[in-house]
Amino acid sequence: MPYLLQVDFPYPGPWGAAMTTAMADLARSIATEPGLIWKIWTANEDTGEAGGIYLFDSQATAQAYLEMHRARLASFGIAQINAKIFAVDQTLSLLDRAPL
Repeated sequence: MPYLLQVDFPYPGPWGAAMTTAMADLARSIATEPGLIWKIWTANEDTGEAGGIYLFDSQATAQAYLEMHRARLASFGIAQINAKIFAVDQTLSLLDRAPL
């Protein structure tokens, strides 16, 4: 069963194309994380928040990534991290065209 990880945190920028350039190496690194199926990057310049929605192949891989990600964000000086892990109902999600 896949598990969804939702993460957001205060983020001062950069935004838009500058964010894409600045985060490209990090995105490549995230793509190699064990159990990761996909990630959607999120950003809201108006509220100064960024984060992501991740799909992992198990609760264990989602939890392991979250623990590593919290430590990485803390090393960047980001202490306030909101995160939740959810089990995915595949049957209902597929009815609504989820990319599972």
